[in-house]
Amino acid sequence: MASGRFIDRRVVSGSILSLILILTIGSPGCRRSSFTAREATITVYGFSVAQEPLRSEIFPAFEAEWEKKTGQKITFEGSFAASEIATNQILSGVEADLAILAIDRNAARLLAGGATRSDWRTLPNAGIVNRTPMVIVVRPGNPKKIRDYSDLARSGVKLLHPDPISSGAGQWALLSIYGSEIVKSRRRTGRPDDAKAFELLRSVWKNVIATPGSAREARTQFERGEGDALVTYELEALQLQDKKIPCEIVAPPATILSEHPVVIIDHGMTPAKYALVELFARYLWSETAQRAWVKHYFRAVTDEDLNDQQPRFARIAMPFTVAEFGGWERAYPEIVESVWKQRILIAN
Repeated sequence: MASGRFIDRRVVSGSILSLILILTIGSPGCRRSSFTAREATITVYGFSVAQEPLRSEIFPAFEAEWEKKTGQKITFEGSFAASEIATNQILSGVEADLAILAIDRNAARLLAGGATRSDWRTLPNAGIVNRTPMVIVVRPGNPKKIRDYSDLARSGVKLLHPDPISSGAGQWALLSIYGSEIVKSRRRTGRPDDAKAFELLRSVWKNVIATPGSAREARTQFERGEGDALVTYELEALQLQDKKIPCEIVAPPATILSEHPVVIIDHGMTPAKYALVELFARYLWSETAQRAWVKHYFRAVTDEDLNDQQPRFARIAMPFTVAEFGGWERAYPEIVESVWKQRILIAN
């Protein structure tokens, strides 16, 4: 992973040089005076739980570094909501320069919908900027004795689950519950047991008492004392503990690592603005930014040593990714739509 980090730094350095040249001498095809403006704004839309590291760490660090290098003042504006909602807002035409989303299915929607002409997978690490496993948050002392997703199906358990319709976290949670049985059965027998995976998800869903619109809304409901358990991102669970909310974190033996893409929203963007936004996008893979992600409990993708330095990260026995299902191109229609929505939600 260290070699990937070196490549990222080299690309960022090249981008800085290119952008400084544009800001200093202009572009032959684009002569607007705003290209050499003393100030510039980058508008970022993101999924709800990305806002803390961006606002408190990454935006200020980039602003300071850029002003020191170029003398230009950069200002960030941000809007954060459930990933599906943020995607819909961008597709409806809001002014946005960059999107940081919960699932790359939303990134694909932006590309297909014409909000961007840039394929996010050409960015470092195929556009994935960080990751986090899905975990279960329970009440102090774990009174329901929840150790795995299967325990969420027991009688009397009241479960909070982010809404899979509006929330990327909700879709990741579905895949994690369903996929845990796929992974375990493949390890036991060499074959995935789709029937057992379906039965687990169906049984767990019977105990869902609320489907908040995003991971952050689900966390807020848990804070208010609703439910016995919450399926959410590990980073949300750790932030709950930082707020001194009485709870415990259960890491299922087999659970999914959610992966979060970055998309440049370049529809109608000038070359100079694109150069600036691309530079910031690539900065998100710099060591400074990756350390900031880890500080706020996202897992780094450039250097596993950064994750090893965070003692509060859970050790996952059997981690898996959406690639287990053939990527989001197959996972969404086959599991979210066909299994959950058609066979479980509508059927019940």
